[in-house]
Amino acid sequence: MVEVRDQRTDRWGGLAGIAGGVLLVVVFAIVGILVGPEPDGPAGAIARFPEVRVARTVENGLYLLALLLWVPLALALADRLRRTAAAAALFGAGLHLVGLTIVAAGAIPHAVTSGLSDRYHAAGVTTADQATLVQLWHATQGLFEALLLTGLLVMPAGVVLFGVAMRRDPAFGRVTGTACVLLGGIGLGAAVVMLADPGSPAAAAGVFALLGFHAVAGWRLLRTTAPAGLLSPA
Repeated sequence: MVEVRDQRTDRWGGLAGIAGGVLLVVVFAIVGILVGPEPDGPAGAIARFPEVRVARTVENGLYLLALLLWVPLALALADRLRRTAAAAALFGAGLHLVGLTIVAAGAIPHAVTSGLSDRYHAAGVTTADQATLVQLWHATQGLFEALLLTGLLVMPAGVVLFGVAMRRDPAFGRVTGTACVLLGGIGLGAAVVMLADPGSPAAAAGVFALLGFHAVAGWRLLRTTAPAGLLSPA
């Protein structure tokens, strides 16, 4: 009975991790195709927001769902890896979940920015009021970016510890474990660069490193539940 329960935990955790990665790719596609680059000028984003409101709402909702799907993966990894590397698995899961919580807290900025945009475009609004709303818009965006940066600093540390634990589990092995340690290191490096220069494009490297980890970890965890040969390479 214990083995059946563990198999189900691994299976659902692996599937959730992979599904979260797929959703995050969909989010990138929505941003690239439907939202596009931010317009120039201090007021560009708030002025254009009504045109992309629906796309932003869908994007943020899927982004939050992707993050939530990564929670079962972290729990499943902790449950499996604690048998061979309890400290690394449990501390890795703790850091990973804390980082996910912080990032998720900033996942739906449109809940705030929609109101600012409505006031900016309201009938009878003065130029002075619009200037104030632009400043509030940028301050709000700064808070959400700070949450993202904090999460990107914490989560990769958990990824590194997960990788260390994977190296001791025969189902994952040294190659997969080392790859996850490297992905966590890339994420940490990108976050440190962002800490020094918040405007740096290094955030993309950190996000893609986390995406790669969840895809790899989810797939390897799912393979542990498959009958021999079913998910093995040809």
